[in-house]
Amino acid sequence: MKGPIRLLVVDDSAYNRRNIAEVFAGSTEVEVVGKAADGEEALRLASLLKPDVITLDLEMPRMDGFTFLRILMTKQPTPVIVVSSYSQKENVFKALELGALDFVAKPSAQIAPDATDLREQILEKVLLVRQLRASFAPPPPMSRRQVSGSFGPDGRPLAPDAPPRPAGYLAPKHVVAIASSTGGPSALLEIFAKIPPTSAAAVVVAQHMPDKFTRTFAERLDRRGSVRTAEAQDGDRVARLTGFVCPGRQCMEIVQNGVELRVVVTAPRPDDRYVPSADRLLKSVALAAGSKAVGVILTGMGDDGVEGARAIRDAGGLVVAESQETAVVYGMPGAAVRAGIPQKVLPLPQIAELIAQLPV
Repeated sequence: MKGPIRLLVVDDSAYNRRNIAEVFAGSTEVEVVGKAADGEEALRLASLLKPDVITLDLEMPRMDGFTFLRILMTKQPTPVIVVSSYSQKENVFKALELGALDFVAKPSAQIAPDATDLREQILEKVLLVRQLRASFAPPPPMSRRQVSGSFGPDGRPLAPDAPPRPAGYLAPKHVVAIASSTGGPSALLEIFAKIPPTSAAAVVVAQHMPDKFTRTFAERLDRRGSVRTAEAQDGDRVARLTGFVCPGRQCMEIVQNGVELRVVVTAPRPDDRYVPSADRLLKSVALAAGSKAVGVILTGMGDDGVEGARAIRDAGGLVVAESQETAVVYGMPGAAVRAGIPQKVLPLPQIAELIAQLPV
């Protein structure tokens, strides 16, 4: 990408449009090329201006953000950063499944001019488009039930399908530890959907995500397939067909407790460069599971997970990195590959198949 990043701002609030645009005032890296108040106007401007990235509010008149995303990703795939309030958690994940790249959470409907942290997040996410793979593509099409996230036509949640739970405690034959960041939610949904009810694996996840969203995301993973998934709590048992997502602003480790594996949720340490820390999670899984550990590094910025993956490989476990072919951002898997750590480098669908086919 040569020259400044071309940004289209979409929000039904003129106040928010102005405040988002002001984030980039004077910037030599980002140029706000247009502003739209609803999805219809946004589609017209996207076609006319060909922006490099779009910030998107989801609740708008005439055409909402979901309809806009469906049409945009079909006709003109473009990186989209959702800017949504904390109260719209389910809507955020629905947007990610429709093809949005990432999201920024705002505490209320209006973006305050002095919301420094929020403005920095918006700037960081927009600048991220320089690190995307050359040809941006949204996730593969999903069924209506998948996209709606198990919601009925009236918008009310459907009762989740409940796979049979194993009787008593069954120790996992494999502990799959996954590191992910930008692009990770959609990738994780694809992986969890393919794990069969006969699997003997447990899955633990360090996904870089704000703390108010990890529980909702875990519930979404839980509805997606056979793995009974929850936001981790200190002391949880790690058994077959259980999955745990590290809470935001916390770190998670897996420890051996007699014949059982348990979750330990702790505050971040001063040396944790990322929170949640994939390195801490993967290192703990290497220690607790040894050769039964499977480390997976998916799409994301930075290099979190590299040292943890090294620990899993040194313990005799398997390390898999997502290939550049499917990684939305190749930072994390690319860092592991450059360090020569993964035994396998695979596109996302093959990673999902590998986990699904782990020996029982």
